[in-house]
Formats: sequence, structure tokens, C-alpha cells
Amino acid sequence: MEYVAALLPSTVMAVAFIALIVTIVKSQGGANKAKEDAAVDAALERAEAARRPVSPEGPTPS
Repeated sequence: MEYVAALLPSTVMAVAFIALIVTIVKSQGGANKAKEDAAVDAALERAEAARRPVSPEGPTPS
């Protein structure tokens, strides 16, 4: 009976991990994918704009 007590925590963690992976995979794509992609693109653009140096003559050519 001690082996059941020894295996139970590992089994519970394995089941929880599999449930987490299934949830992550199911949440990929779908109806909100375009909205999520747009939010990421906007955040990346803001980060890129913050890194660009500002010159007194105006924007620098790329």
C-alpha cells in the first residue's frame, strides 16, 4: 500500500501537466487569434518606436 502513496503525487502532477498542455493547445488559434496577433504587433511596434533615436531634423531614413 505504500507504493500507492508514493505514486499518487507523481500521478496527480502528470495528469495536471497533461491538462495544462491540452488547454494551451486548444486555446491556440480560433476566433481571437487575429485580435491577439494585432495586440502583439502593436506592442512590438511600440517597443521598436521606443528604441529608435529621435533626431532634431525629423525621422531618420531607413
